[in-house]
Amino acid sequence: MSKRLGTLAAGIAAATFAAMPAMAEDITIALASEATSIDPHFHNTGNNNQIVTHLFDALINQGSNQELLPGLAVSWTPNDDTTWEFRLREGVTFHDGSPFTADDVVFSLERAPDVPDSPSSFAVSVASITEMTVVDDYTIRFTTDGPYPLLPNDLSIVRIVSRENGEGATTADYNSGEAAIGTGPFTLVEYVPGDRIVLAANDDYWGGRPEWDQVTFRPITSDPARLAALLSGDVDVIGNVPTQDISQLADNPDVRLSQGVSNRVIYLHIDSRRDVTPLVTAKDGSEIPNPFLDLRVRQAISMAIDRNAIVEQVMEGIAIPAGQLLPEGFFGVSENIDVPQYDPDGAQALLAEAGYPDGFALTIAGPNDRYINDEQIVQAIAQMLSRVGIDTAVETMPRSVYFGRATGDENGSEFSLMLVGWGSGTGEASSPLRALLATKDPEAGLGGTNRGGYSNAEFDAILAEAMRSVNDDERAALLAQATEIAMADVGLIPTHFQVNTWGSRLDLAYIPRTDEYTLAMNVVRADQ
Repeated sequence: MSKRLGTLAAGIAAATFAAMPAMAEDITIALASEATSIDPHFHNTGNNNQIVTHLFDALINQGSNQELLPGLAVSWTPNDDTTWEFRLREGVTFHDGSPFTADDVVFSLERAPDVPDSPSSFAVSVASITEMTVVDDYTIRFTTDGPYPLLPNDLSIVRIVSRENGEGATTADYNSGEAAIGTGPFTLVEYVPGDRIVLAANDDYWGGRPEWDQVTFRPITSDPARLAALLSGDVDVIGNVPTQDISQLADNPDVRLSQGVSNRVIYLHIDSRRDVTPLVTAKDGSEIPNPFLDLRVRQAISMAIDRNAIVEQVMEGIAIPAGQLLPEGFFGVSENIDVPQYDPDGAQALLAEAGYPDGFALTIAGPNDRYINDEQIVQAIAQMLSRVGIDTAVETMPRSVYFGRATGDENGSEFSLMLVGWGSGTGEASSPLRALLATKDPEAGLGGTNRGGYSNAEFDAILAEAMRSVNDDERAALLAQATEIAMADVGLIPTHFQVNTWGSRLDLAYIPRTDEYTLAMNVVRADQ
């Protein structure tokens, strides 16, 4: 972490937040990345999850550091190795006044993994459950396919919807508002894709009425436009403050910055499955076998990336170089993995050893409106790869187009090398390991976002053992071991962890979250 970042973070940590006065008001929040749906089960991605969190509760909530807190469930206890009993909160109603019961939980968990056309489903979160037993309206038991200590973590990211309103409802019905009936702190007033999402306080919320009467979320994907909206007073809070503007804003007496390290890793997926991969050719444009099937080529690409340069030059020092999938301090992180050293000469030697002394040509793909400085990162990596003999072109596009193409169809992604990000929804290492690196197994909920088609039997076996372990120390060690296997095999290439900065008018502050969500509930009054 740079000295400037450390100084700024320390200043923010010292800020004190005052309780809101009784009189509330409306606020407008500008987001860098737009939600694609109000359907809480359609796409397991942060820009969607942060919005639906306002409308729909989970059985278990997550605090700002992703600690588990009671939500629609007031307790959860294992009855034996394969049975969990959840006691539900009584007296909760949906936005339409209908009562919340265990039947809504069953409906939601059956629906979550099976929404049509989902780019990234919640299947992994419910895959361990083999049976749901409703004991009574406020007690439900889950039977798992073996010892499974992470069930509470998994269920903390699955939102509960109303069976009465959701039965037969499509994603379009949620987007229209017809089915968007949750138990959350806000109700949906209006969803205008590309323009705004308007929410109103739920006066009958079980957790207490929200402090804000009305919240308007506006997608402003342009960094300069989002910043200008804050400075002009058009919006009250913005997410994803541009890194290049942080120093200037820190000296602005009318703006408050709030900052925190996230668990989101930015990384490259590599097609390590297909014999011939798209957008990779010889330098003369002729077809060649997929070079990424060779470990030495994957290692060379990783060695060719100067992570420190990305952090210091592209990210303005507001990021942390990455060698694995979660930052230091999170559950399941390995202490034995160092950030790969930048070694262009070593990369060229490995390419020659693999049979590519003159390199080859490829196109690297990425979004241009999803992650902090995403397009600039793709451009920087392309230049680094070109320096070691891999002629690299760049294709970036809006996330609304990109993720569908990156996921592809039954034949795989449309891309061979692609920039993506992943934040651990559960706050521990099994989330990215199961989603990004496990061999694809839809029935088991594994590999749902494994766009590179990576498969390693040794990794899969260690991960499966970790998922069965009820001993926390043993599970952490197994998750670290699985991470070490995948990183040594270059199943994907981490580049850096995001550090997120929110900006607000001076009398407000934002309580940072490790999951990066921008929530109205985390906007608070700040002492001057």
